[in-house]
Order: sequence, then C-alpha cells, then structure tokens
Amino acid sequence: MSNPLKIAMIARATLYRVPGGDTVQVVQTAEALRRLGCEVDVFTTDTIKEYAAYDLLHFFNIIRPADILCHIKRSKKKYLVSPVYVEYSEYEQTQRKGWAGWLFRRLSPDGIEYVKTIYRWLRGRDKLMSFSYLWLGHRRSVLHVLKYASFLLPNSHNEYDRLLKTYGIKKPYRVVPNGVNTEIFSLIPGIPRNPNLIVCAARIEGIKNQLNLIRALNGTRFQLKIVGDEAPGQPGYAKTCRAIAQPNIEFIGPLPQSQLVHLYAQASVHVLPSWFETTGLSSLEAASMGCAVVVSNKGDTKEIFSTRAYYCDPASEESIREAVEAAAAGSDTGLRNRVQQTYTWTKAAIETVHAYRFCKNDP
Repeated sequence: MSNPLKIAMIARATLYRVPGGDTVQVVQTAEALRRLGCEVDVFTTDTIKEYAAYDLLHFFNIIRPADILCHIKRSKKKYLVSPVYVEYSEYEQTQRKGWAGWLFRRLSPDGIEYVKTIYRWLRGRDKLMSFSYLWLGHRRSVLHVLKYASFLLPNSHNEYDRLLKTYGIKKPYRVVPNGVNTEIFSLIPGIPRNPNLIVCAARIEGIKNQLNLIRALNGTRFQLKIVGDEAPGQPGYAKTCRAIAQPNIEFIGPLPQSQLVHLYAQASVHVLPSWFETTGLSSLEAASMGCAVVVSNKGDTKEIFSTRAYYCDPASEESIREAVEAAAAGSDTGLRNRVQQTYTWTKAAIETVHAYRFCKNDP
C-alpha cells in the first residue's frame, strides 16, 4: 500500500483493565489491519491526545457515547463506529435485584444506560470523558454520535436493523463479523473429547446468565467448567453462582489462550445462554475447535450461527438443559467449517479497510 491509511482506534477506558469481547475485537482487528498495510494505533478514550496524524478515527461501543462525544468535538475528524450494540434492558428490568432492579423497571432502556454510566463514574469504576453527556442524556448523546458518523461497522445486518429501529438514523454501513484466530483455535490431534464435559467461557455477570446455566445443569451427568473473571461491578452475582453450584460445577477463573484451547479440545459443548449477544466470541472460538455450541436465542445469534448451533431461551432452565443435551448427543453441524471459512480476523480486516477507503474518499 503506497499511502497507508492511518487509523486511530478508540475504545473504553477499561478496555484492558476489565477485558471483554470488545477487547478481543479491537486488538485482533488492529493486528489484522496492520498485516494488510494499515497503520493502526489503539487508544483507550482517556489516552488519545493528538489527532492530526490520523486519516480517520474508529470508535467502539455506541452504548458508551460519553467516550466518543469529546473526541468528535476536539478532533473534527471523520469517524466510523463499530456499535457493539448490546441491549441490556431485558436483563436489567427482569433479572436485577434490589434497588437497581426496582429503579430499572421504571426507566427506559436509554434511561437505564444513563444511570449505569453515572453510577460507574461516581464510584470511580470508569471515567466520564464528556461532561456534555450529563445534560444531553444517553439517548441524545447516541443520536449525536450517529448523526455525525461517516460509517457504521456492525457485526451483523440484524445489529444495524436494531440500531435503526431504536434511533431512526440511517447511515452507510458494512457488516464486519467478529472472527477467530484460526492458528490458535484449531483442532488439536490426540486429545480425546469427553462427551460430558461442558464449558462456558465468559465473564461471570448477569447478562451472561451463568446462574440459570448452573441451575439447569446442577446434579446432572455433565461436568460444567465455568471459565472467566468475576465482573467487578457484580460481586453478589458471582457469589450466588458459587453458592448454588453442586459438585459437578467447577469455577476455573480466567485462563490464558494456551490453556483454554486444551479445554475446548476436550469439551463436547460450549454453552453461552446470555440474555443478549451480538456474536459471542467464545462461542466462535469453541466452534472453531470442534465443540458443539449452545447459544441464546436473544440478540443477533441466529444470523451468525444459522442452523448450525443449538438455541436456548435464557429464561428457561429446562430450555438450557435440553439444548445442552441435544448438542452433546448431536452430529456434526458443519459449524467448525463455517467459522474457519467465514469468521476470521483477516476477513474482518478486509471489510473494515473497504469502509475506511470509502470514508477517506468521500468528500
């Protein structure tokens, strides 16, 4: 590339301190873009200071508009947004306990996100980068970000449609599905699968729904291994999960990829019964290693996994258990081949470059 594109990727301040799926998305996309010849620097929203060297800014997480507003105003640069548009409201309004549950049942989805943002800031768990967010509110802040964005990069058409339905702003967009590193997440010969070994790899928090998963598999023949850190803002949730778990449930904690791949290689099924998922990166990674996959029927999962996954209702312990049973007993659905051919970070980067070039050349 004779004149490489120079891109600043900007994501939440807690991107590395509280890692999640968006952390993997940002880091892996940046690495793949560099292999294609782009010059990419990754910043958290509180670290970028200079904008002049970059052709474009690329933001992540539309549900955190306070992280974006200040940079729009300061930089006056064209920008793109990967929405990562998770809708938390069903979980927050139906599953939250205590004062938070009481309050959230009385608020709109935008109102819930506004309260959560202010709460994280006041408790010192996050930074409030744009004080204009305080008087604009959540909805008007999101609308402002969308209005002036040059391009959107959703993970699926369904994600874009949800965003359009909620906020009513049409924008040019290109679907950039999340991917897997197929050099790491690939079959390991010589490791036998345990038909009763089930893995759930995700941060332990309400939206991921480990509690109902534990209830569904407690006392069954299955050995459930829960892999992941406890969410810092929900210690009570993790405590409840541990308290009700029977001996066939094991909490592993976070694992480095070198150990995680060996667990996937042994497991029969990976299950992620979330109250909402845009994709579910751990599901893609496990599928790439030959696991059958159980996913939530909420969110954008059906566009991603089509008929090759087993779906469950996150509200129903019976539905979760039946989906796990079916996945453990089922035949090969072809999901591994679909993932390795379609969902790679190289393909994600190629789609992203097309969007960058469109934005740069658009007057």
